[in-house]
Amino acid sequence: MEFEKVRDIIVETLSCDADKVLPEARLAEDLEADSLAAVELAMALEEAFGVTIPDEDVAKFATVGDIVEYLKSHAN
Repeated sequence: MEFEKVRDIIVETLSCDADKVLPEARLAEDLEADSLAAVELAMALEEAFGVTIPDEDVAKFATVGDIVEYLKSHAN
């Protein structure tokens, strides 16, 4: 799983600076993602990686690293 691909999707979806998207960056606090942005991000990740991310899993994403690890463990 490429961190860069996840970072690019986050930058595009959340309209934030790529410099801020680090594995330890918190989605809500550091990247200012609200619940609607989290849903949009999940949809973009599903499309890009060919996975389905249930809402209850999206709610568990606190950091960028959480997303990368989730995608690694659920890759086809």
